[in-house]
Amino acid sequence: MAAVQTRRRFGGGDLNGFLGLVVDNLSILAFLATALIGIFGFPADIVYRRMFPGTALGVLLGNLAYTWMARRLARRTGRDDVTAMPLGLDAPTSIGMALLVLGPAFLAFRQGGMDADHAAEATWQLGMASLVVMGILKFVLSFAGAWVQRSVPRAGLLGSIAGIALVLMGFLPLIEIMRVPVVGFAGLGIVLYALVARRRLPFGVPGVLAAFLVGVALYYGLGPMGLLGTGYHAPAAWQWRIGLPWPSLGFVTGLPYTVAYLPLILPFGLLMVVGGINVTESARAAGDDYPTRDILLVEALATLVAGVCGGVAQTTPYIGQPSYKAMGARSGYTLLTGLVIGLGGVFGYLSNLVELLPIAVLAPILVFVAIGITTQAFEATPLRYAAAVVFSFFPAISRMLAIKLGDPSIVDPAHYAALYGANDHGISALAVVTILGNGFIITSMVWASFVVAMIDGQIRKAAGIVLLGAVLTLFGVIHSVDPTGSVYLPWQLADGARAMVWQFTAAYAALAAVLALLSLQRESRLN
Repeated sequence: MAAVQTRRRFGGGDLNGFLGLVVDNLSILAFLATALIGIFGFPADIVYRRMFPGTALGVLLGNLAYTWMARRLARRTGRDDVTAMPLGLDAPTSIGMALLVLGPAFLAFRQGGMDADHAAEATWQLGMASLVVMGILKFVLSFAGAWVQRSVPRAGLLGSIAGIALVLMGFLPLIEIMRVPVVGFAGLGIVLYALVARRRLPFGVPGVLAAFLVGVALYYGLGPMGLLGTGYHAPAAWQWRIGLPWPSLGFVTGLPYTVAYLPLILPFGLLMVVGGINVTESARAAGDDYPTRDILLVEALATLVAGVCGGVAQTTPYIGQPSYKAMGARSGYTLLTGLVIGLGGVFGYLSNLVELLPIAVLAPILVFVAIGITTQAFEATPLRYAAAVVFSFFPAISRMLAIKLGDPSIVDPAHYAALYGANDHGISALAVVTILGNGFIITSMVWASFVVAMIDGQIRKAAGIVLLGAVLTLFGVIHSVDPTGSVYLPWQLADGARAMVWQFTAAYAALAAVLALLSLQRESRLN
């Protein structure tokens, strides 16, 4: 009996599932650290000793809970093929937190006169508070999942997250791949061969593991010989960075800092609720019937606890449960993943792995996930709504352009004051890029939603959605004219900024009026 029980808990595919899930989480942690330390100059010690332990704790707790749920389901049904729901760090929002919230906030604190250590401390507290806010939102919405799905069209929800995936999670890591192309492109090719083309690798080696091994071999084989140019950096000495994720009230200090970032933070949480509903349905279709509310509550509480204990990136159930089931994984892989990631955050070996593994080795995994998320936005949405999905990508593209051209929250404010004043032939193009990118997630939802309503012939509903966009624009929730993207009361702005607020708000109001008039005509549709 004991042997049978062991087989049920640790299936033959658990090792493959474990490797895939660990590498996914490690890739996200690596990008988080690389972005904060390499791009924004964040102190490494804060990232590795304070942010990583709490973040990893969320992965540990969530995977332990999902492991227990899988074993409970197996006992109840008498089946030995139950596969646990995989849980890990959410890639789009984790990358979004690094590039859109934490990094810009750190530089803004520095510009405000703080030294690096105090700015890093304040940024860490902002990250904690952001997770607490998202955790509370997800907890509340876990009891209203059906209402959320009814209120926002799938094209708006999936289109907005696909926009993040395409430009932040796909394009930016692709740049990192091509910075060390010999290493990164080979790994990307293997990932595409095994996971997109679905071709079998020699000896049945999992695609993620193969790409990982080939990338490491090329990096450490060619790098010391000088064949990678400046792309190779000798690994740092191994060190134990012990960091216990103790509960802290630091998030309370960080709560006031979150106000400027609520247009990003709240949609991040909302997207995970809808994503959790979708992955639960996916698992149910694969034969494992988990209670949707339980799945949502676990990840909400994991995010909340991670935030209180110093984490800065939220957890989420992964969409690939049927894939893990197909490879033979049961509940052992989530248990092992939780322990390895959770203990790695405490004892510091995750930071050493991140330093040993260049982003060019890990980035192909992120690009593959980005492709999968973007593809799903079209596959899971009826074909007639494809235009709405595509339309929702444009605000995310604007945000990416703002990041690559020089994030407005970290560039000299005088520069943007002059930029906003250059209106001889309308608002300057770069100012439009900045304004369109601010609040881009909510903008994507609004844009896709009103296009879906028009496609369905609900013109008055479309006018109402556009009118809601006007209200959100008025207060900077979307299209904030503040370079940092913060919300405001429009009558408190300077004259030039207030004039742009009225222009963008009036644009939405004018479109709402046009749609309201069009709704009065007799229903007709072109062939």
